[in-house]
Amino acid sequence: MIVWINGTFGAGKTSTARELAGLLPDSTVFDPEFIGDALRVLLPRKRLAEVDDYQDLPSWRRLVVETAAAVLAELGGVLVVPMTLLRQEYRDEIFGGLAARRIPVRHVLLAPGETILRERIAAREDPGAPQEVDVRVRQWAYDHIPAYRQALGWLTTDAHVIDNGRLTVRETAERIAEAVRTGSAPVCDIVQTPEPTRETVASGVLLFDERGRVLLVDPTYKPGWEFPGGVVEPGEAPACAGVREVEEELGLALERLPGLLVVDWEPPVSPAYGGLRLLFDGGRLGEREIAELRLPGPELREWRFVTETEAAGMLPPVRFERLRWALRARERGHPLYLEAGRPLP
Repeated sequence: MIVWINGTFGAGKTSTARELAGLLPDSTVFDPEFIGDALRVLLPRKRLAEVDDYQDLPSWRRLVVETAAAVLAELGGVLVVPMTLLRQEYRDEIFGGLAARRIPVRHVLLAPGETILRERIAAREDPGAPQEVDVRVRQWAYDHIPAYRQALGWLTTDAHVIDNGRLTVRETAERIAEAVRTGSAPVCDIVQTPEPTRETVASGVLLFDERGRVLLVDPTYKPGWEFPGGVVEPGEAPACAGVREVEEELGLALERLPGLLVVDWEPPVSPAYGGLRLLFDGGRLGEREIAELRLPGPELREWRFVTETEAAGMLPPVRFERLRWALRARERGHPLYLEAGRPLP
């Protein structure tokens, strides 16, 4: 199990994590900041200059998941993780990756009032650091308060909130330990299927509105937009898998099996295994069907009808190419075979 202690800079995450590790049996503190420090050494300066924060590096987010899983496999017990996560899509990606490894996460937010938070930042000192470094670090912490304030909307609905403004570190840790023992800090409900160990077959279904726009969905467990659909289960027909996924994800029962638009071979690119990706034509939805679309909270965050041009800015390049050729196949009235998003001559 992981107890993830979230909160903005100055909320007391690290000191609380150390105290909590002494209260929960078989606990170990894992600070993902060390991964950020390593990447600053490992990655070229040019790449580091392209991001504002090491959390923006996909390698950091993946290594957090992989390292946490490896440490838990080595030690077992509880991993206490003090780390600020203010971007919901990064939380989704990391917690989704942990869920894929069957690692439950209890998400706790330390939320002192802003006045107290600013007082703590002002009082912060590192005896081993030059004064100008202390000043720079304090200003950096102040600069992140607006982003924290903006993130409170989703944070307070997702995490178990503890106002530690007037609590000592020990009292804060005791409250977290009690919340973990009693279950009042519930396991994060992000859903993710286990990561594949070989090539997979996945079916997506394109659904359209009366203006010809295509429906995309925003999964909670991975970054980026997607088509409704998912992995075909053993013994399941791909078209039936698409119908099943549409009903599970959107509450929409298609009356007929959708027609095939494209078959795309996605080559393996480490660490992914690739496989066959099929897109089907689910047809046009009427106003009543659109009004009845619903989202399962743990799995999808949002749905949206978009034009082909809008989709280009929302989908990863290979996925957009798959969509682009699926739309051409729909116009021409016959399916296409692709490899890596491109039709063969």
